[in-house]
Amino acid sequence: MVRETNRYFKFDWITIILFLLLVGFGWLNILSASHVGESLDYFNFSQPYGKQLVFILFTLGLIVLVLSIEAKFYERFSSIIYILSMLSLMGLFLFGKNVNGATSWYAFGGMTLQPSEFAKAATALAVAKYISDLNTDIKRLKDQIRTFIIITVPAVLVLLQNDTGSTVVYAAFFFVLYREGLPKIYLISGVLILVLSVMSLKFGVLITALLAAVVLTVLTLLSNKKLSILKSILLLLLCVGLSFAIKYVYQDILKPHQQDRISLWLRLEQDPEKLEQMKKTFAYNLNESEKAIRSGGVTGKGFLEGTRTTGKFVPEQHTDYIFSTVGEEWGFLGSTLVVIIFVLLILRILHLAELQKSQFSRVYGYSVAAIIFMHFLINIGMVMGLIPTIGIPLPLFSYGGSGLWAFTILIFIFIKLDSNRINEW
Repeated sequence: MVRETNRYFKFDWITIILFLLLVGFGWLNILSASHVGESLDYFNFSQPYGKQLVFILFTLGLIVLVLSIEAKFYERFSSIIYILSMLSLMGLFLFGKNVNGATSWYAFGGMTLQPSEFAKAATALAVAKYISDLNTDIKRLKDQIRTFIIITVPAVLVLLQNDTGSTVVYAAFFFVLYREGLPKIYLISGVLILVLSVMSLKFGVLITALLAAVVLTVLTLLSNKKLSILKSILLLLLCVGLSFAIKYVYQDILKPHQQDRISLWLRLEQDPEKLEQMKKTFAYNLNESEKAIRSGGVTGKGFLEGTRTTGKFVPEQHTDYIFSTVGEEWGFLGSTLVVIIFVLLILRILHLAELQKSQFSRVYGYSVAAIIFMHFLINIGMVMGLIPTIGIPLPLFSYGGSGLWAFTILIFIFIKLDSNRINEW
């Protein structure tokens, strides 16, 4: 008698527990950041903590829905999901609602939905689908270009909505492509452009060119493959050209508020009066956030006891600056714990991604980890003043239904794919 093979689905509970820890602890900090000292009514839906509780309840249903769909569905229909997501981004130019200068939301009565959050999962599916195609070789130029187009389309659409923070997140896909065999030159070029950007703005084109010449000379002397004089000159001219291009983009393309934020970060402004005015206008959130984090000390002031948090000193504290609440009320120990949980979640997803039998699941898993890492890195760095303020939420932690649901979909699609690993050949 031949017994039919059962389909076993084993969900990774370590990832699920880490997910629930972040969502739960995030809600506690949203509660701290949004209450004003009154007696708490957890079901007060006029307050962010009440609304977030509703979002979390809907999240539980969303998890059940994502896990109930057949794993192969996400691979088969990834292209359709991507196209629908891009159409939702385009629709914002006609029907979108402008909030804080960004046209990134659809309004449904008293509720808003941000499609750019969901576009990250759609793009991850599309990238995984294309790279895992038998006819795709990421080492070939034409396949690289097509992959870059898949990533660039949503990034440009989001940028046109004036949402710079969400646009930067798409750079995370380069780490995924590097894992799948993208030549190192792209990653090296990206790092060099970033370094050139900072140096050109901070020290000027001339000094940057001189430093580039010194670096090229040293590399030539140390390298086994000697660069010809012609190649060295061409590389130097390329660096100078990039420096001029960077200065042009900064001065003539970036908007004034974007220039001011970069200027504050790199300390470019020389006029004391203008610098002070810029600090009051653009660095107020950051200064108050840093004060809140410092005031927490090692162990923090205690849950609901943060004076700067309850006093509303930090604007938007329950969204982009939620980590400052952790720093004040839970201190260095609590902040370290949050960082550890995020790191464990990312490492766990990477570990599971390496165990996948299909390239589609592996690429998607790496995409999930890279997107979470980019959000985490930018938000924490922004709150602590290590990078310019660009406005990006902390995954699963910051207030907002769109962000919570989008990351839930992103993570639990991978959990579903991983659970189907035993059935793949």
